[in-house]
Amino acid sequence: MDLLGSILGSMEPPPSIGDEAKKRVKEQNALLKKKQEDEKNRLEQFRAQTEKRIHAFVTDSNKQKYKWEPMDKVFRAIIHEVADVAGLTSFSFGLEEQDRYVMLWKKEFTPSDEEVLAYRRGEEWDPEKAKEIAKQKEAELQLEAESSKSKTVSNPTHNYKDKYKHLIGEEAAKDAAKQTTANKSYGFVPSENKRDSRTIEQVLADTRAKKKLKTDTGSIPDPSVIDYDSSFTVGIHWGVIKLELKYRLNIVTLMIYKLYKYLRHDSI
Repeated sequence: MDLLGSILGSMEPPPSIGDEAKKRVKEQNALLKKKQEDEKNRLEQFRAQTEKRIHAFVTDSNKQKYKWEPMDKVFRAIIHEVADVAGLTSFSFGLEEQDRYVMLWKKEFTPSDEEVLAYRRGEEWDPEKAKEIAKQKEAELQLEAESSKSKTVSNPTHNYKDKYKHLIGEEAAKDAAKQTTANKSYGFVPSENKRDSRTIEQVLADTRAKKKLKTDTGSIPDPSVIDYDSSFTVGIHWGVIKLELKYRLNIVTLMIYKLYKYLRHDSI
């Protein structure tokens, strides 16, 4: 501590401020304070004037909007604040530090988006002109829609293969559209000879004739007795062959069953 105290004691003290310098500092502080008070008073006066002008605008039933003169940002902020308290709509337009100004609207006459965009472009808003432009745009859109609709109707897609080409492909559509043809022959007998050309009435009549013969004779009817169609006699239909086999099988089964009962009766 003694060493530190000796070092501090050996150092030269800072130069003292003279009376003239103190006086200049005091004058500068007083001038700055006066400027601040003047600025504050000026802003308060501007606020009071703004409130009066806005009140006059609100009470004037003939005015819908009010345009202010260009001013600095700090004054525009006061206008926006007072307008918000009064229930007005406010926007700023123009270039900063050049011609930027504030525009006020009454609540019942709030501007549309088109009007705000017009002011931002530096244009004057004309309601009648805006209505004409809106009608013109609507007519153009309607004409374009009708033109597009007429093109769609005049060029319909008739070919379903072209319509669904992205799903089934071109080759698949062509293959599916090919007409199929029947075989000319099956085995050694032509297909035409294997067809049963009889009508439904003829088939029913033949079936009844078979049943009648079976009932009368109690035996299997002779196929030669039945009058088949000439084309049917050339090539017997597979269905008739199956029917004939079924009759024979039933009779054989019946005979076996009767024989079984007979033998069983004898054994008892």
